Amino acid sequence: MHAPDLILTGAEIRTLDPERPYAGAVAVSDGVIAAVGDEADVPAWRGPGTEVVALEGAHLVPGLVDAHSHPVWGLDMATGVDLSGVRDLAGLRSALAGAERIDGWVVGFGLDHNAFEGRPIDRALVEDAIGAGTPAFLRLYDGHSALATGAALAVAGVTGPRVFAQRSEVVCDASGRPTGHLVEHAAMDLLTRVLPRPSHAVRRARLVDLLTAMAATGLTGAHVMDAGDMELVGSIARETVLPVRLRFAPWCMPGADTAALEELIAVQGRGGRHWRVGGVKFFMDGTVEGGTAWLEHADCHGQGTEAFWPEPEAYEVAVRHLHAAGVRTATHAIGDAAVRHVLDVVAGLGPDARGRHRVEHIETAPDALLPRFAELGVAAGMQPPHTAYTRADGTDEWSRRLGTARAGHAWRLRDLRDAGATVALGSDWPIAHYDVRAVLATARAPRGAASARAGLTGLEALEGCTSHAARAAGEERAAGRIAVGYRADLTALGLDPVKAPADEVAEAPVRLTVTGGHVVHRAC
Repeated sequence: MHAPDLILTGAEIRTLDPERPYAGAVAVSDGVIAAVGDEADVPAWRGPGTEVVALEGAHLVPGLVDAHSHPVWGLDMATGVDLSGVRDLAGLRSALAGAERIDGWVVGFGLDHNAFEGRPIDRALVEDAIGAGTPAFLRLYDGHSALATGAALAVAGVTGPRVFAQRSEVVCDASGRPTGHLVEHAAMDLLTRVLPRPSHAVRRARLVDLLTAMAATGLTGAHVMDAGDMELVGSIARETVLPVRLRFAPWCMPGADTAALEELIAVQGRGGRHWRVGGVKFFMDGTVEGGTAWLEHADCHGQGTEAFWPEPEAYEVAVRHLHAAGVRTATHAIGDAAVRHVLDVVAGLGPDARGRHRVEHIETAPDALLPRFAELGVAAGMQPPHTAYTRADGTDEWSRRLGTARAGHAWRLRDLRDAGATVALGSDWPIAHYDVRAVLATARAPRGAASARAGLTGLEALEGCTSHAARAAGEERAAGRIAVGYRADLTALGLDPVKAPADEVAEAPVRLTVTGGHVVHRAC
């Protein structure tokens, strides 16, 4: 071994490597782990140009990964006034009345469905607070729906219902008047294409700031469940070190023909330092609160019986085409029917599909579906912080729509792990905050509708953001543990994330974050 670039010593190192579970020092060279040993080995490793960082009292673990995030697309989603703290209509009107205008628009994000207090979502509820003639576009927290004012609809030329290739809706009242409620991506895109857009320089600065802030929570990587902006990311990666390693999975939407699938295949492997394209993202349904989760039986509003792909068999054709080309897939499936359909499709691919496909969200699933994840080798991508949008007493919109029985199947992290599944954990930022410490904490202590259910152990939660995240991405031989030849992605915390109480983990001091051998955050 030639002299390493970086040596970390003085910490209790939990490697997640079964060959050597604990260590006292790690050496890094050219972005990978060159040696794992004890403090007594450090003098022999050290060279004249080696940086040695003493992490006295810290706990070093494999670099933490957010297994479901949208850091680039989310820049647009998290624009304008933050409405995530709004709890009722009075609070919403107050927030909008004082909102800053962006090129004459009011733009907001993070709005909780529960803020409408059970009323149908309608622009009439907010237009008087915003002001007559002011265009406004308010994204609901789920990322699958929004509310637009009449002035905004007029700018976009939306005067009535539309027909889409995917399951989307411009909601209209009995007279045909658009209520302003836009459900799912195609409907929202009618407005996003006319929204004010920041300059390239502003978006670049925001992305660098965001990734830096993510690294400060201990994040070293993220599975990005969209195509992002490859030109923007590539330009930043050429100029500086991306603080967080990004793995992109571009979307495949209903209507995609063979040419579109071949384009998705062609882009696989594109990338640069700390970023690459690896996989394709599908949607099998939408959200429970929006009435677009695909359920075996209708929700309490009579909705939820249709898939996001109007012809679910077309989804299977697309997955088969990509699978034959060696492309990994991740499918958004929240409702029980959506989860079942994805598992059925993977089962039909044959034995070589094991370990190559994953299901995202899985917010409600009956007992019978759980063992199929391990049987088929399908990873479960779960977002524990989403449980905070529900309430333990069942009075939230998510629980009311599902009813008691299905709400009782909320976010079955523990049950999936017990069934032998790979469970990769994430935040789904900007749907929930990107702080990976909160992901670890809520995985152990789920909230709201899932609070009566046992969470993961401290070790299982850590694995969800390390070794299981790596397995879900097919990177288990390169990431997720501290071992020679593995990526030098490392996180040092001020306490043991496995043994410390969950509430303390949520606020754990982050001493050091290393991505690809580069120190991207330091507080020691």
